[in-house]
Amino acid sequence: MSHDSPEESSVRYNLYFISAVCLVATMGGLLFGYDWVVIGGAKPFYEPHFSIGEHTPYLQGFTQSSALLGCIAGAIISGLISDRYGRKRMLFFAATLFSLSAIGTAFSWDLTSFNCFRWVGGVGIGIASNMSPMYIAELSPAKYRGRFVSFNQLAIVIGVLAAQTTNWLIAESVTAEATPDMIRESWNGLYGWRYMFGFEVVPALLFFLLMFFVPESPRWLVKFGRDEEAARVLKAVGGESYANQEIANIHHTLRKEEISQVHLGDLFEPALFKVLMLGCFLAFFQQWCGINVIFNYAEEVFKAAGYAVDAVMFNIVITGLVMLAATFIAIFTVDKYGRRVLMLIGAVGLAMIYALLGTGYFLDSKGIHMLLLVMLAVGCYSMSLAPITWVVISEIFPNRIRGAAVSVAVLFLWVGCTALTFTFPILNKHLGTYGTFWLYGGICAFGAIVIFFKLPETKGKTLEEIEQSLLGEE
Repeated sequence: MSHDSPEESSVRYNLYFISAVCLVATMGGLLFGYDWVVIGGAKPFYEPHFSIGEHTPYLQGFTQSSALLGCIAGAIISGLISDRYGRKRMLFFAATLFSLSAIGTAFSWDLTSFNCFRWVGGVGIGIASNMSPMYIAELSPAKYRGRFVSFNQLAIVIGVLAAQTTNWLIAESVTAEATPDMIRESWNGLYGWRYMFGFEVVPALLFFLLMFFVPESPRWLVKFGRDEEAARVLKAVGGESYANQEIANIHHTLRKEEISQVHLGDLFEPALFKVLMLGCFLAFFQQWCGINVIFNYAEEVFKAAGYAVDAVMFNIVITGLVMLAATFIAIFTVDKYGRRVLMLIGAVGLAMIYALLGTGYFLDSKGIHMLLLVMLAVGCYSMSLAPITWVVISEIFPNRIRGAAVSVAVLFLWVGCTALTFTFPILNKHLGTYGTFWLYGGICAFGAIVIFFKLPETKGKTLEEIEQSLLGEE
């Protein structure tokens, strides 16, 4: 059967429609970014409030990781039900959880309630981080898919920057001599950190309302025998001939008996299992490249470089601006140069930067040059591994089992993130900041080797063409 790529015909895509729908879907990414990072700026204030910190590294690590444990649960929930109940319902559910988490964390009365509501928000992140890029990938034409899925990363970065800026604006000035007891009794320690978490309810409610106006994923609709509904969505994307061709291609990748059926056992088919393991490795590696400790433990990283609390809060905002600028580089290059090239640039670049950064910490070097190395690492990550990993794992799995497969990969991502966040205080204590960054540099070098030998290029191919190529089908 012939499978002409849509870009090989004279298709006129409705980029306004695609952009509007994808913009709503990326609200999940924006909330993911905000909820994920807000804790880093609130950390200097809620830790004294709850009497935790460097003297209790395990409790400190657990509190930082409670939302990430929720991410794991969210990824598991997505894997079990997203292929059955659809992408749109899951995004509704995520928006609800974000709202509950924002309100509950802001009004938490003790550390247990704080961690419980953070866990609820983490479930929302786990679902949104799974559903948003997958939904966008299933709606977008091959020619623009990398760009539109990268918009989800742009939304994550905007959420990160919003959290960083909100934290910076809310927090009142803190002197370098301020003790934990002084911070505990200050406005920051009593109320400020609560506003940082509570502000998230505004975009969460907006996301919930906007989801009423977007369609279901056309590929999920075809999977469940709802071809007419899928055709209406695809016609809005690229016209009638485009819709007919896409539906025919989707059907070609589905066996007749698989319509309206979800078989999780398909994940263990030998050909698919190899693709699944590649996706899981890339997702896990995206976290264990180490960059996220700069956000979750920004206070420690920047203090080790010689900066006081006020300067740390400002530097965190600067990292967000660097992420934003670098993400635009990814958006405008991913469909031109491809996924594999950008992933290699990210892995090799981080390995080299971490070698220098670790050496600087080892020599107890402090000042602007250390800040610049941190920013360079953030920029390198944000134009490569951060957005492109989401693009790859949203497009390499077959239609018939994509929801479950992406969920397994995202599960590995959040397991990696949780392990990274929990272990950093421990590694930092035993290896020192320099040894920890050298360790992450070695992991990045290993990741570059795997990417070079195992990751195929997917740019410009339809999801169905990628499926047939990776699974060796005709």
